[in-house]
Amino acid sequence: MLFKYYKISLLFVLLCGIKISAQSPKAHSHNDYEQKIPFWYALGSGAQSIEADVFLENNELFVAHNKKDISKSRTFENLYLKTTEQAIELNLSEEKPIQILIDIKTDAKATLQLIVSQIQKHPKIVNQKIFSFVISGNQPKPEEFTSYPNFIKFDYQKLTNLTAQQWEKVALVSLNIKQYSNWNGKGGLTEEDLIKVTNVIKEAKTYKKPIRFWAIPDSKTSWEFFVNAGVDYINTDKPKDCVEYISTLKSRTFENNLFSKVYTPQFLYENKNIPVENVILLIGDGNGLSQISSSVLANKGQLTLTQLKNIGLIKTSSTDNFSTDSAAGASAFATGTKTKNRFIGVDANGKAVENLTEILSKKGFNTGIITTDEIVGATPSAFYAHQKDRGMEKEIAEDLTKSKLTFFAAGGKSKISNLSQFTVVPKPEEIGTNKAERVAYYISDKSVPSVLKGRGNILSDLVENGLQYLNSKKKPFFMMIEAAQIDSGGHSNNTGTIVTEGIDFDKAITKAVQFADQNPGTLIVITADHETGGFSIPHGSLQTSTIEGDFTTDDHSATLIPVFSYGPKSENFIGVYENNEIFDKILKVLKIK
Repeated sequence: MLFKYYKISLLFVLLCGIKISAQSPKAHSHNDYEQKIPFWYALGSGAQSIEADVFLENNELFVAHNKKDISKSRTFENLYLKTTEQAIELNLSEEKPIQILIDIKTDAKATLQLIVSQIQKHPKIVNQKIFSFVISGNQPKPEEFTSYPNFIKFDYQKLTNLTAQQWEKVALVSLNIKQYSNWNGKGGLTEEDLIKVTNVIKEAKTYKKPIRFWAIPDSKTSWEFFVNAGVDYINTDKPKDCVEYISTLKSRTFENNLFSKVYTPQFLYENKNIPVENVILLIGDGNGLSQISSSVLANKGQLTLTQLKNIGLIKTSSTDNFSTDSAAGASAFATGTKTKNRFIGVDANGKAVENLTEILSKKGFNTGIITTDEIVGATPSAFYAHQKDRGMEKEIAEDLTKSKLTFFAAGGKSKISNLSQFTVVPKPEEIGTNKAERVAYYISDKSVPSVLKGRGNILSDLVENGLQYLNSKKKPFFMMIEAAQIDSGGHSNNTGTIVTEGIDFDKAITKAVQFADQNPGTLIVITADHETGGFSIPHGSLQTSTIEGDFTTDDHSATLIPVFSYGPKSENFIGVYENNEIFDKILKVLKIK
């Protein structure tokens, strides 16, 4: 029955599509036999070391944590030898070395003699080079190591030197972390313990063998510390979680070298009875509080954004979903009406609702849009289009030709035609001084490249020139500016994209705040449509501007979103409220009903 159980377990592993990657990290499945599916769960998780506590009882090898826990069916043969042979037959390891760490709990010589005998009954195991057997716990003296077959190695648990021949029989060096620290895995080690642990790792490394600590805290913070400290095998009772965490650690960690020069706002017009003439709405797509925090910490602890004083929070759920998408989120800002996900500029029944650019155009305002997305993207299109699905790009593009926009700059030129009413300029610097009635600039033919792929400072350049262009018309204006690709970083779980796009967004914010300081009557509102990625920043370094990001999803979340505001009437945007109230507050401060 037991072997039938393991055949079912193997089938489960295969049906789940689990095949071991040669790039898996070295996670050590501590007390593996206590897992619901021993061996297969660790193997399928990508662990490279699997631990079995072995007792010799009545000339049989049993796997258990204590002698009292011995079960007749749970033998070393059943749990680890037959399964290892199956894994070899099915070629599940893909040439990745995996060690079975045998922790001997009874007499070293007698137990090891039977271990060797049982392994030798499996020639397929003996004659392969992927799976190795490493003896831990009770073991013979080092001078006896060389008397055992080649398929037997040892787990050396001291920091004393051996002969060259003895070292050849050592697979790894293991130490008890409790001898150096009682750290619980929360926060960091004390300075004293950090020195001790760091020094012992350096000493162990001199033997040029993989090293492992047992009894370490079993947490992400602990795994991160020991990986970065150079420990080769990470002890864990959660092999799947551990492998997933440490195998993605490098890709989730980003050392920043892009910085936004922080501008200190003058605060000349806040809380003063100055009428609002111009409104600049900046939207960081997907830019939740953790995303903002990552950019702050990677930018030496400050952004221009964090100099602002008036801060509120918005709730973002759409009418048909707990978590909004960009279409419904931007439509709430643009129309003041909550709607369904994917809807653009229409209410939950699909009826077109007048948006800010349309309302304000009738009141004599010029209006503009800047985005690092295509112009037919969900966020920009919510400010000029009315369609039941964000994917209706052809229809959205037609709405652009009917719009009242004075200016736009975006990607996606190839998706737009019949735009003769706009003068298309070839360079951002030609926008600011342009005298045409309506101006457009295309960043790219299709999608816009990210900062990491060479976009440069075009967003802040467009903001500076776009504001100059609208301001030159001597009429009040509304400008929506979107940093679209913070969202892309959340969807792709890419920390570097989130950090760099957020810092690039701050450069645009800087241009807007500088403009507001030079032009009384300019109100700035900075927010996001939603958070993306369930992003958190558990670890990093202020000294090196390094951020480790972690993610709970590759989709949007419903977390509350910050709203920063600056300029006259900015106090109207503090508090906690629904996202569609941004629309109402903008019209209120403009005294437009």
